Amino acid sequence: MDKINLSVIIAVIAMFISLFLSFFLVTVKTEHKLSNRLFAFFLVLNAIDLSINLGYLFEIPLNARVFISSVFFLQLPAFYLYVLSVCYVDFRLKPKHLIHGITFLIANLILLPRFYTVSLASKISFLKRSSSMPEIQFNHILVHIQIILYIIAAFMILRKAKKIYLENYAGASMESLNWLFQFTAALSAFYFIALLKNIFKFTEYPNISEWLKTGLFLFELIIVFWYLYKALNNPGLFRNIDSRLKLVAHIISEDKNSVQLVVRENEYNEELLKLKRYMIEEKPFLNPSLTIQDVSKDLKIPVRDLSVLINHKLEQHFYDFVNTYRIENAMDILRDVTKSKVTVLEILYEVGFNSKSSFNTAFKKHTGNTPTYYRKSL
Repeated sequence: MDKINLSVIIAVIAMFISLFLSFFLVTVKTEHKLSNRLFAFFLVLNAIDLSINLGYLFEIPLNARVFISSVFFLQLPAFYLYVLSVCYVDFRLKPKHLIHGITFLIANLILLPRFYTVSLASKISFLKRSSSMPEIQFNHILVHIQIILYIIAAFMILRKAKKIYLENYAGASMESLNWLFQFTAALSAFYFIALLKNIFKFTEYPNISEWLKTGLFLFELIIVFWYLYKALNNPGLFRNIDSRLKLVAHIISEDKNSVQLVVRENEYNEELLKLKRYMIEEKPFLNPSLTIQDVSKDLKIPVRDLSVLINHKLEQHFYDFVNTYRIENAMDILRDVTKSKVTVLEILYEVGFNSKSSFNTAFKKHTGNTPTYYRKSL
């Protein structure tokens, strides 16, 4: 099987899987409709971008073929908006988000004078000399700048979301954030290879560019299959964060009145005793989706003050603070000889965890051992 046939087969499979997954995401019943639709849009754009490689199999006008190739400029903006929608429960699409299509418009407007509006012969001549045409070179530079900026922006959003989650939540979203970080890293690797492909495209080694192109199709197929596996096996993977929540560092920086801080010190001590008594007596940590808002409501302590108390005064994220009580409870069960037949899986659900990986990570962080080893060492 030659290289061209291999590329076509991989591209067709990737297109089919992308369109199938996008259909699944749009039709599946879920509370995360916006994020699903945004990722479905990203996958459709991906399928459209792949279709340009099948141009010689179908009769596609040159204008349409070049326009389709410019759809790539919409992929990363769509992915960035998807990341925002996954991270923040109150994210909504607004007219201001249309600005993310500006590079797509620029890429097409710059081609108007010497490609879209000229004769067929001139179009063919333009494409034959595409590697030396300033419009094409400009668009290549523009797309690589866009890739760098959007990938950095996505990682910054994920970094901030993870900090907010650790300071305010104690549920399962950490896994979704970690997975989304991995997915963004995979896309970063994909676009880095695409950058190398385009560099070789304008050198004396265009054959290397073609092989990298085939490798990208395969890599893209693997990424889409990976997402499909995650989507089907973890339908409840994502749980969003309220974007109105502030990082504790920002709360502290806002409060510049040192006198007020001194006055608050005594109140913090009282609230700390109240919080610890509440955790021991009421055991709210048994709720796998516990948030700092839940604790604030029960204790009648403002979320802002409670966040500063735990994340700043105790120097412990709310996520770790709650998990400490969960692990202590799990250790009590593991030490109880009358419960020796209770499995580790049953224990982790009983104490408020909802995933084995997060339980093992927290348990090892707290004790230095795995739950199984800890039980055997008693």
